[in-house]
Amino acid sequence: MINTTFDFKKPFESAQALMGLQTAAITKTVELQKKSAEELAAFFKAEAEKAKELKTPEEFVTFNVESNKALYELLKAQGEAFTALAKESGEETMAEIKKMAS
Repeated sequence: MINTTFDFKKPFESAQALMGLQTAAITKTVELQKKSAEELAAFFKAEAEKAKELKTPEEFVTFNVESNKALYELLKAQGEAFTALAKESGEETMAEIKKMAS
């Protein structure tokens, strides 16, 4: 008869830590998505208000160009925020995995 003991505590703690990181990453992602949606809604609402004041084709063209530039910058900033979140989450996960391996 072989008498071995297996410590279930470390694998359980490891799985629990990884699930905690995953939950935190998902929560942050949902919050960032909500913030992004609110920013986009506010942007389009403000642009619609500005568009009401346009009187000439030249004003429309200028407005359209400026609006598209502003939208691009907003989307770029949002993309960078999601990229930063992904990088941060990946680094946290890798640090946790390295900690488990040691």
